Amino acid sequence: MLQTTAAVPRRRPRVLPGFGLSMGITLTWLGLIVLLPLLGVFAKAAGLGPAGIWQIWSEPRVLAALRLSFGTAFAAAAFNTLMGTWVAWVFVRYRFPGRRLFDAVIDLPFALPTAVAGIALTALYGGNGWLGQWLEPLGIKVAYTPLGIVVALVFVGLPFVVRIVQPVLAEAERELEEASATLGASRLQTLMRVVLPALWPAMLTGFALAFARGVGEYGSVIFIAGNLPHVTEIAPLLITIRLEEFDYAGATAIAAAMLLLSFAVLLGVNTLQARLQRRGAR
Repeated sequence: MLQTTAAVPRRRPRVLPGFGLSMGITLTWLGLIVLLPLLGVFAKAAGLGPAGIWQIWSEPRVLAALRLSFGTAFAAAAFNTLMGTWVAWVFVRYRFPGRRLFDAVIDLPFALPTAVAGIALTALYGGNGWLGQWLEPLGIKVAYTPLGIVVALVFVGLPFVVRIVQPVLAEAERELEEASATLGASRLQTLMRVVLPALWPAMLTGFALAFARGVGEYGSVIFIAGNLPHVTEIAPLLITIRLEEFDYAGATAIAAAMLLLSFAVLLGVNTLQARLQRRGAR
């Protein structure tokens, strides 16, 4: 009597080690590179005690710097989300002379030292600059104002949105848009009901990255900001000033406030992104 044995499927060899070892390496690496420095910030600030930390956080100068940093970063990230999506749409959906050149230019803010960008923007938008000399007579003052900070953050944050949205647009199913047009939908209806629902998660990711970069940006901002306390002084500059005064605990207290506020904003963005993804999957 012949006995047949069922073929046992062979397990495909893994390129990386198993889950346990991989997770251990991941957590160890994240702990050393990310969590440990962050814990160091909070540990240094904790030396002041709750009363001391609150006293620093409630200083009018600190509140003004935090309000300026987060407000300008939010405004620049929102503007970049709109215009970055627009730029990505043009690069993906149209073919025109010099397209590859312009596509490469988008990445230049990644390579350009931020201090150089700040000097260039100040020379451009200053009172005697190429654009500033025409804008200021119209009552539009850019350099040494909060508007100048927004301009600098738009410059450094635009590539994040473009590079996140661009591949999503490239992989989008054009057939859905064609079907929508076939069923009689207008271009605006197709945009709002077909295109944007698929882009929202990527747009929110780009917004989060641009916002996070803008909150901590220093080099491109200090030259165009003017750095007036209570007016154009950003929180990273105030931290640097405290460090130069050897007030390490005060500097880390301000840094801890920035970390907590940034985490709250990014957590909200990620929660909204997850909800949009679940809604799109239904």
